[in-house]
Amino acid sequence: MSPKFVFPFDYRHPQPPRELSTLLGGKGANLAEMTSVLRLPVPPGFTISTDACGDAIKGAWPDGLREEIERGLESLEQRVGRKLGDPNDPLLVSVRSGASSSMPGMLDSILNLGLNAASVRGLARQTGDERFALDSYRRFVSMYARVVLGIRSDRFDAALAAQMKPSAMIDPSGLTSGQLKSVLFQSLSTVRERTGLPFPENPREQLEGAINAVFRSWMSPRAIAFREREGIDHNLGTAVNVQLMVFGNRDERSATGVGFTRNPSTGEHTPYGDVLFNAQGEDVVGGVRKTLPLSELESRLPEVNAELLGIFDRLELHYRDMCDTEFTIEQGKLWMLQTRSGKRTGRAAVRIAVEMTRNPAIALTRTEAVSRVTDEHLEQVLKPQAGQQASSTIATGLGASPGIAVGRACFTADGAVEASERGEAVILIRSETSPEDVHGMSVAEGVLTVRGGLASHAAVIARSWGIPAVVGVEALELSTRSFSVGGIDVADGDVISIDGTTGAVSLGTTEVTTADRPEELEIILAWRQELEHATIR
Repeated sequence: MSPKFVFPFDYRHPQPPRELSTLLGGKGANLAEMTSVLRLPVPPGFTISTDACGDAIKGAWPDGLREEIERGLESLEQRVGRKLGDPNDPLLVSVRSGASSSMPGMLDSILNLGLNAASVRGLARQTGDERFALDSYRRFVSMYARVVLGIRSDRFDAALAAQMKPSAMIDPSGLTSGQLKSVLFQSLSTVRERTGLPFPENPREQLEGAINAVFRSWMSPRAIAFREREGIDHNLGTAVNVQLMVFGNRDERSATGVGFTRNPSTGEHTPYGDVLFNAQGEDVVGGVRKTLPLSELESRLPEVNAELLGIFDRLELHYRDMCDTEFTIEQGKLWMLQTRSGKRTGRAAVRIAVEMTRNPAIALTRTEAVSRVTDEHLEQVLKPQAGQQASSTIATGLGASPGIAVGRACFTADGAVEASERGEAVILIRSETSPEDVHGMSVAEGVLTVRGGLASHAAVIARSWGIPAVVGVEALELSTRSFSVGGIDVADGDVISIDGTTGAVSLGTTEVTTADRPEELEIILAWRQELEHATIR
């Protein structure tokens, strides 16, 4: 019997889907769990298993995979009543990665797949919103060109900036249909110039190209560097999830966001995250636009907020852990796109572990609690966490990952690695970080970004690695090898300090104090000692 590679989210597995992350990847396993077990609002789709990854990376799909994907796509089309590439009412899909171990932002994804010159007009007619259709197409062309065709994003960014600059727009949401058409014309011309071919119009060709690109991203330098830092097996491969697109960029009652069921910095049992209205997911994690705190949902869309918080409670009880989620709201309708165990700081890890043993609805055992606090978490808790407020504070942003870091200002990831190899402590400073910066982040003492919120790439990675981070310092005027703020210039190599708790950025060194030892740390250490003694006996 030939192996099966494609599994719809509602496929009846012989065991709970969340236990199948090695086969379905973490994202696919949890999409299936939310769909078939928790019955949450999840856009339908299917997962291509990790078993197909090895062959795909070598350049040949395993026998039968193409046919299984076609059957999965036809089933999805029948379910939603639309067809991929239909010029009148097109089905659009996302193609997203999903490794068995969480690798946030390290692997590739494609959104809005299925758009072409004909279907974009159909989308405009079907939604009654030409601007939305053109914006979706603009995003797709840029993302597909970068991820699948290997074209650098700067040309597409420049086309966008050229339309925004005359009106001093902060973000692309204010562009008119006419301006978006100009961006699209330049973007499509760039593809032809760089590849010698027109942008692919056939949706099946687009889909195959996107799937191959997601598989290939498993072996990208950034993904390899992340796995080496995290100790993840290079042979596991990634799954691919093909899913109905839902749109957070439809109108002001639409949004996209990242939400944690608890605060991943402190462990406080309070929902935490970022949301952007009239936006798509890459706007949140990429730091392209200024995000709003998750609490903004309560005032703007109170019914959706109540539904989301109810889902947060259900997820925590079901997984018995703090969960990290991605969601989209399309014209007032909530959709859940992902959940996983949330990355957390050491301080948060010990607090969450202890509190979940005290919650009778979760009833975490002492053994489970101890297993969730790693040696790295313990080291993080004991790092300097507070310092005297320096008189040399020059700017303030969002404290995204607690702790104080002191080092020489460095403005590129490669430069951070070179300085680290010379034995220098560095603070990596970027407009916003991306997966391409991960090798620099892994050696930096701290991370500072001009843009981005509490769920941005920089914030999530820094927290998981225990690196102090300050994000969203919009007062900084950043250039290639320096920044200025309030008449003060800071050049490459100058010493600065950042406080990931208060968000302060200071010149020179900052006096730090020894971290306080939270009560939960002492409890975890005592439990660990008890369990070690019991094992010895």
